[in-house]
Parts: sequence; C-alpha cells; structure tokens
Amino acid sequence: MSYPLVILLCVGLLHQTARAVLMDKLADNKICGDAECSYVLSMATALDDFIAPDCRFINIKRGQMVYVYSKLVPEEGAGVFWSGSIYSDRYVDQMGIIGYFPATMVKETVKFVQDTVKIPTAAMDFYCD
Repeated sequence: MSYPLVILLCVGLLHQTARAVLMDKLADNKICGDAECSYVLSMATALDDFIAPDCRFINIKRGQMVYVYSKLVPEEGAGVFWSGSIYSDRYVDQMGIIGYFPATMVKETVKFVQDTVKIPTAAMDFYCD
C-alpha cells in the first residue's frame, strides 16, 4: 500500500462530518430571567420519568433536580415545555446538557428569578447535533 493512500485513508477517518439538524420550533416565544436566557429561573423536582422523543429534549428520572432556564410560551393546542438541565450525582454524564421537557413532569421547588422577560425563540433554540 502506498503512503499517499494510507495518509488519505487516515485523514478521511479522522475528518468525519457532523450532521446538525434544525428541528421544528416548539413555540415562538419564551420566558427567561434575562435577555440572553443565561440565568436559572428555578429549581424543580422531576415527578416522573421522561424519555426524550428526539434530540431537542432531555431524559429525566423521577426525583432528579432540574435547573429551569426558560419556559416556552405555549401556542394554542400545543404542550407546555420548559428548557433546563438536570442535576444529579448519579447521572453526571447528563449534567450540563440543556434540553426541553414537559412542564407537567416537574414541580418547581425554588424560584430564583422574580422578574422575567418574554423574548422570541430562535431557530438555534431547536438545533440538534
């Protein structure tokens, strides 16, 4: 086997392309603690298990603590979804991953932000990689 072919094969294996997908928007507006949605709105406890149906969502287990970053403003006939990340020593591999989950699956336990802002959602809010 010639060296150029080996190098080409190695470069091809190391340079894999990622396929990112922009998914459908779940809502046109969201409620946040600031204009960048960087502040945690509240802490919530998962009331039941939730299995993410696609990459926009996160899996949550009953009893897990969830940091809530935004609350989507529901459209008529649509479900109520919040975005957040889980906090749990048992699921360290999932900590820091932000995704959506049904608001009915959690109970807010602590509110950190009283003054909220309503801002439009962006296509990147529903980006999957």
